[in-house]
Amino acid sequence: MAPTNAVSLKHRARIDAYVRPEFGQDWRLFAPNPQQRNEAVGVRLRSAGENGAPALSGWVNLTAEDVETIRGSLAPSHAHQNMLRRAWDGYVNSHSLKDHPRSGPLSELSRTYLKRVVLQRIGREWQGRRIVAIQVAGRFTDVPPPSWHQEKAPDTTAYRMLPWWPVTDQDYREL
Repeated sequence: MAPTNAVSLKHRARIDAYVRPEFGQDWRLFAPNPQQRNEAVGVRLRSAGENGAPALSGWVNLTAEDVETIRGSLAPSHAHQNMLRRAWDGYVNSHSLKDHPRSGPLSELSRTYLKRVVLQRIGREWQGRRIVAIQVAGRFTDVPPPSWHQEKAPDTTAYRMLPWWPVTDQDYREL
């Protein structure tokens, strides 16, 4: 975890082979950069009722569920929260605001990953009905600077709603 030095340079391949698969090599492990915005990623579901009629759920705030899971824990894991945030970031960084892919196969992979992260959280059914489609959305508000700082944070909240994605049995493969 130390800064680059003569020993780490000489043995970089061996060190990386042993450490990299488990731990990222940077100082943020000890001094993390705090979030610069409040984020919320949510999903709503379209499900098939008993008679085949579609039913629409309200919004489910997945980020709030993650925060509630870690709140009050003596040794919280941020794995789910980070997974959801990174899946969202991967999608928006690889798609235009009109949800057109920007980066070929990476765009499709990021869409599939976000969809699978969400499906892993909500399962196959909603209130006893089979889920047939999902829609994911995000809400982002910049964290204001401290009162003693001269910087002014924008007093706005950004929203992004993705299109409806159909859900098939294939989407649940190996979840």
